[in-house]
Amino acid sequence: MTNTILLVIVLIIIVLPPVVFFSYMYMLSKQPKHSIIRSHPFLGWVRYLLEKLGPEFRQYWFDNDTEGKPFSRADFVGLVYAAKYRTDLISFGGRRDYEKPGFYLSNAMFPKLTSELRVNNEKTVPGKKYVITDEGLFTRREKFISGEVSPWLLHDTDVIVVGENRRHPWRLSGMFGASATSYGAVGENYILSTGSGAHMAGGSWINTGEGGVAEVHLSTGVDIISQIGPGMFGFRDDTGHFSIEEYKRKAEIPNIKAFELKFHQGAKIRGGHLEGTKVTEKVAAARLVPVGKTVNSPNRFEFLTNPEQALRFIGTLQEAGGKPVGVKIVVGDPKRLEPFFASMLELDIYPDFITVDGSEGGSGATFKAMADGMGLPLYPALIILDDTARKFGVRDRFKIFASGKLVTPDKVAIALALGADCVSSARGFMMANGCIMAMQCHTGKCPTGITTTDSKYQEALAPEEKQWRVMNYILQLREGLFSLAAACGLESPRELRREHVVFTNESGESVRVVDLFPYPAVSR
Repeated sequence: MTNTILLVIVLIIIVLPPVVFFSYMYMLSKQPKHSIIRSHPFLGWVRYLLEKLGPEFRQYWFDNDTEGKPFSRADFVGLVYAAKYRTDLISFGGRRDYEKPGFYLSNAMFPKLTSELRVNNEKTVPGKKYVITDEGLFTRREKFISGEVSPWLLHDTDVIVVGENRRHPWRLSGMFGASATSYGAVGENYILSTGSGAHMAGGSWINTGEGGVAEVHLSTGVDIISQIGPGMFGFRDDTGHFSIEEYKRKAEIPNIKAFELKFHQGAKIRGGHLEGTKVTEKVAAARLVPVGKTVNSPNRFEFLTNPEQALRFIGTLQEAGGKPVGVKIVVGDPKRLEPFFASMLELDIYPDFITVDGSEGGSGATFKAMADGMGLPLYPALIILDDTARKFGVRDRFKIFASGKLVTPDKVAIALALGADCVSSARGFMMANGCIMAMQCHTGKCPTGITTTDSKYQEALAPEEKQWRVMNYILQLREGLFSLAAACGLESPRELRREHVVFTNESGESVRVVDLFPYPAVSR
């Protein structure tokens, strides 16, 4: 009798659940939603499971190390090592496909020694990094060590001055900072770790994005570019219109060094979008919008319809705040830029900087068609912007910031050579903070606690640890820039020009970029 009861119990435990499960799945398959599941119930479910897991399998197992998008595995791992271990050393050669067309830096016959570089390393700064003590098949043992580290800042003679004609110009002793990421799109812990790490590195900055300035931005002490988007979040009155009084209040804050009008963004020229689930009380306070309400910004400032209006507004802000004011744009073609520059000359009003965002920019959620097909990639856009400014004879009136997948020293160096004065990165700093490219940025359920305001998910990001990774990433990139400049025979990355870059096509033919795109003469 006892054996019979045990047998029944075992059958109930082992047999009944699968029977119930498969019966339920079969009935579910007969609902008129998916044709494959209706005709092949169980194999159809397996297919959808594999499809769901496909991106993860491709990222970790099947994608070539140099071909993954939006960033290759090689670039991702290299960045993580720079942030965590403060090194980007590799063995046995690079993984780049040298048979594909691309840009290369041109090395000098007689490079500069480290002692010949024009760099400010006089004062070291406290740093922390991980050191691998033992690495097995399934485990890696590490220790977190402290020590002094060189900051690799620009020499005083090379300091970048943004808005030199303003009452409060911004002096930059570094060339690399965090691009625009809005509070709400990213959470407090990300802002805290990124701002603190950039502050500890010195000579760097963070851009608030169009979400307004939050207390967490200011608490880090880092230099801040406060972005003003078409939605005027953080700079609006009760009716949603631009408030000059609110702008003046922000301009009085010491570590807000500059303001940026977002005309375009590479990822979403259509305008910004933030789900109501992300609009917490703190986010609402920074943006000056209702709690829990989905907010959208138009793809243009409603009151700016032509270059003259835009420049007069820039001039108003420059005078009212006394701090540098710039614009962020995506380049379409040279002809569309020319009216803007012609108006600069006519009005004698110039932005203090222009941020050019490549179409490959991607920290914001957008339509696939827009991300894939709208605007020019960064390198050709930089050349066009630099050329147009030179033709109009105004290149010395503003600085150029470049952003768009510039996460490694070589890519940053090429951007500087093609016309940029400074470089910003959003996703580089995300990866330094632990981003694993899960592609969940728009859901609010980022597994690494970066693109979320949910307190549960934010716990994954520990600012007190990740701030050191951000700092390491900045320092390692700056050291790499100086090393590349030395290899080109230059004393500083500030000296990089088009003649230091070579383009090689699919046939192996190589030409200097300065010969391919000569610097234009002033035509006006």
